[in-house]
Amino acid sequence: MNPNPFKPTAGKRPPMLIGRESVIEDFEEGLDNGAGAPGRLMLITGNRGCGKTVLLRELQRLANERGWAVVSDSASLGLCDRLADALRSNKPVVTSMEFGPSFGRMSVEAARAKGETLRGLVNERLKKLGPGKGLLFAIDEAQSASIEELAALAVLYQQVLGDQDATGLPDSDQRGLALVFAGLPSMVDDLLEEPSVTFLRRAQQRTLGAISLPKVRDSYIQTVKDAGLYADAETADLAAHKSMGHPYMVQLVGYYMWRSAVRRGSQVIERRDVEDGHVDAVSEFYEAVDAPLYYGLRSPQRLFIEAMAVDEDKPTRMADIIERCDRTQSWASKYRASLIRERVIEAAGYGLVRFTVPMLGAYIRDRVLWHE
Repeated sequence: MNPNPFKPTAGKRPPMLIGRESVIEDFEEGLDNGAGAPGRLMLITGNRGCGKTVLLRELQRLANERGWAVVSDSASLGLCDRLADALRSNKPVVTSMEFGPSFGRMSVEAARAKGETLRGLVNERLKKLGPGKGLLFAIDEAQSASIEELAALAVLYQQVLGDQDATGLPDSDQRGLALVFAGLPSMVDDLLEEPSVTFLRRAQQRTLGAISLPKVRDSYIQTVKDAGLYADAETADLAAHKSMGHPYMVQLVGYYMWRSAVRRGSQVIERRDVEDGHVDAVSEFYEAVDAPLYYGLRSPQRLFIEAMAVDEDKPTRMADIIERCDRTQSWASKYRASLIRERVIEAAGYGLVRFTVPMLGAYIRDRVLWHE
C-alpha cells in the first residue's frame, strides 16, 4: 500500500512547499547579505490555515543549514523570559528550542527590564558563533504575545545591531540577530500602531494568500507521481480549482482524493476521486478553519456576516445588511470596519463587501442558518 503523501495537519510540512518562494528568497538573502539586511526582520501574516507555521519552520531550517542558532516560541506572556532561559542553557549553541504558550499582560517597565537582560544574553551567545553567523528568534502566534514584550524585542534588535557595529568588524563578519514573527493580520495592525515599535514599520511584511492554481495543479501531478500513483493534468486541474489555492485546502483535497482512489483499489486518481474527496475536505475545512473563526467573533460581527451569507458567493450590499439585521447605518459601518480590520471581509466596490475567508459564507449557510 502506498502511503498517502498529503499532510493536512497544522504545522506539518507538505511534500512540496509551493507559492512561498519570494518570502524564502527574501529571508535567505537577509541571512547571506550581512548585518542590517532587510530579510532579517520580517512580519508574516495570514488567516488560519494559510501556512504561516509551516513557512516559519522552513525559515528555521534554512537558518540552521547556514550555521545560525535558532530559538522558536509560540508567543504569549513570558516570551522574553523563555527566550532568555533558552540562551542560559549549557549548550554551546542553541540549535532549536520550542516553548508553549501562556496568557496575560506585562507592564512596560517589566518588559524593558527583561529586554535588557535578553540583550546581554544574546550578545554572549553571538560571541560563541562564527563570523557572519547569528541567532534567529522565530515567534509564532505573535498575536497572543504581550505587546510590551514584542516592543522589547524590537528595541533589542536595534540594540544588537548597534553592539555589533561597535565591534568594528565589516558587516559580512558581524554576528547577527534575525526576528521573524508570524501571526494573524490583526497582530500586525495592533503592533504597528504602537508608538514604541515604530522601528518595526520598516520590517518586511509578507501576507500569505492563495497559491496560484497552475502551481497547485503541477504540485498535485508531481506529488502523486512521486508517491506511486497517477493523476493526469485534467484531474489535477480540477483538484486545484476545488482547493481554491488555499494551502490547507490543497492538502485536504489531495489527502481525500488519494484516499478515495486507494479505497477503490486503483493506482489512478480520477475525477470521481476528486469530487468525493472534495466533500470530505470541505467538511474538515469547516471544522478546522471556518467554525473557530465564526465562533471567535463577537455577536454583532456574527450577525453582520450571517446577513452576508444569504447572498451566497456574490458581494453583499451594505444597505441589505442594514435591512436584514434591522440595525442603523452607524452600527453597520462600525462592524464593517472591525471585520475588514480582522481580514474576515473586504470591500468589493462602492457600498459592497465580500468574504475573504474561503467557504465562510457556505459554512454559515450549511451549519448555522440551515434551520431557518
